[in-house]
Amino acid sequence: MADKKRKYVAIAGNIGAGKSSLTSLLGKNFGWKVYYESVDDNPYLADFYDDMRRWSFNLQIYFLSSRFRNQKKLMEITTSLIQDRTIYEDVEIFAKNLHDMGLMSDRDYKNYCSLFNEMIDYLQPPDLLIYLRADVPTLVRQIQQRGRDYENTIRIEYLERLNRLYEDWIDRYKHEKLIIDTDNLDFVNNKEDLGRVIELVEQRLFGLFN
Repeated sequence: MADKKRKYVAIAGNIGAGKSSLTSLLGKNFGWKVYYESVDDNPYLADFYDDMRRWSFNLQIYFLSSRFRNQKKLMEITTSLIQDRTIYEDVEIFAKNLHDMGLMSDRDYKNYCSLFNEMIDYLQPPDLLIYLRADVPTLVRQIQQRGRDYENTIRIEYLERLNRLYEDWIDRYKHEKLIIDTDNLDFVNNKEDLGRVIELVEQRLFGLFN
């Protein structure tokens, strides 16, 4: 590969959009270190899906502190890397949605945002943010395929709200980004689809003027 400079790439998208799968595939193709979102070992997640109002603040604080800790470690790595989900999505999507739905109090949300704003000054944005855009039927199908028990209670309305917040955030995101519509793509099972995604990423990261 001609460009040997360190690259930091992150993948964003709704629940079930295919972030982990694409993270793995791009990491393998480009020889990048791969870092996944830690979901299954979150001690609040199952309780949250049973009672969102009770556990929303606890869940988001856990995610935020864990991701900030991981982000600091990633910034010390000198080789190229790709990350599954970003810290920005915690505040811009998930915490905001919980507050909008009345599942996180004004007091807790204000506290949460203040903490995030202190953290963000210490973090490096990705060289490229890849946003996986998917309609709700696509998300539902892929959530069902992976079969996580605690995701069985996710409501369609919840995914729709998250999608709207993602679209609002990605429109405002001021750093380098690549939006990929995934409804008609199968980059896991179709090599041509994966090849198209890889080509788009190469153009953004290693294009003539980069």
